[in-house]
Amino acid sequence: MKKWMSPIVCLCMIVCLQSFAAVTDDKTAKPILTGAEQTEKYLPLLKGKRVAIMANPTTIIGKTHLVDSLQKLGVNIVKVFGPEHGFRGNAGAGEAINDEIDQATGIPLISLYGKKNKPSKEDMADVDILIYDLQDVGVRYYTNINALVRLMDVCVENDKEILILDRPNPNAYLIDGPILDMKHKSGIGMFPIPMSHGLTVGEFAQMANGEGWLLNKDKKCKIRIIPVANYDHDMPYTLPVKPSPNLNTQQAIMLYPSTCMFEATYLNHGRGTYFPFTVLGSPELKGIYSFSYTPTSIKGMSATPLFMNEECYGLDLRNYDVEKLRKSKKINISWIIELYNAHPFKEKFFDSKLSREMNSIEIQIGVSEFRQQVIAGVSEADIRKSWEPGLSQYKEMRKKYLLYP
Repeated sequence: MKKWMSPIVCLCMIVCLQSFAAVTDDKTAKPILTGAEQTEKYLPLLKGKRVAIMANPTTIIGKTHLVDSLQKLGVNIVKVFGPEHGFRGNAGAGEAINDEIDQATGIPLISLYGKKNKPSKEDMADVDILIYDLQDVGVRYYTNINALVRLMDVCVENDKEILILDRPNPNAYLIDGPILDMKHKSGIGMFPIPMSHGLTVGEFAQMANGEGWLLNKDKKCKIRIIPVANYDHDMPYTLPVKPSPNLNTQQAIMLYPSTCMFEATYLNHGRGTYFPFTVLGSPELKGIYSFSYTPTSIKGMSATPLFMNEECYGLDLRNYDVEKLRKSKKINISWIIELYNAHPFKEKFFDSKLSREMNSIEIQIGVSEFRQQVIAGVSEADIRKSWEPGLSQYKEMRKKYLLYP
């Protein structure tokens, strides 16, 4: 045991120093410690076991990747599963990824965003325990939670345990949007939750288990969670690493619940720039808005963005005060209403065939009526009323699965 404990102590000291990168506004408060940073709580569970990890560049302890840290501590990592964007995060959105050997560690990398979206029986044959450690941003159309539930299904099928190293949700304060109508179920919306669900991945896993969202509804996945320390849902949290190539700033992460819905419109939402999800525009809004930008092809972010090499005019939200969102606790739907009303060719606005994302607004938002509400000029207040009673019922159900105040 001695051999195990001394590196743990060293690593914990490093973690305590480095964890100040992610703090609350209260400088006197204890620093937030992610599940991964609390090695003393889970390292003994891995001793003598063959370990697989679902990981990407957010899977870190301080500034070191969890895979590298655990390898140095003698943990037997037999494979790494990679999600969208890949283990090292160098693949663009929607880009298929192949299996390979990681050059830095020599560990086999199994892609779950290419030929298959979940591990096979053969992949799990030499695995005793599976670790899930991906940073999420708390939005239904961010695909990490879908990957988590597929892993839970695989663990049930193969009688394995999943260890979730929990991380804060930077948008945990926000529980808003319509509940997904399951007739619009898709790869960007698989569960009956609002657009912004207000859960960490650990809490979401408990909900998926408890609400019967696994493929085998009669069984529950064996879950062990290492909760975040010194954390509650209302705490501001600055991510130390970008969670994906196009969420490359804290501003983008905070605006994402409100601006990602523009993926289903005939507007560019900043793809093809170095500030995605913080600007919105179209060449057709020239003369209506003075702010402009020009999307270009950017490797690893957006190869062929909508309106590539065309000057787009619209809204610049890079300096928008996100505290307004925090205080309102609401997704901003006024931007989509404003830009629809300003657009000179309204028949194009919600035409998914023109959008490079190819998702209809019904799939993106999760309900059938939103398109017609915006077109008909229904007020924001009345649009929000149509999300009830589902949203209130979800908030009540959510309470059963919370790990944090």
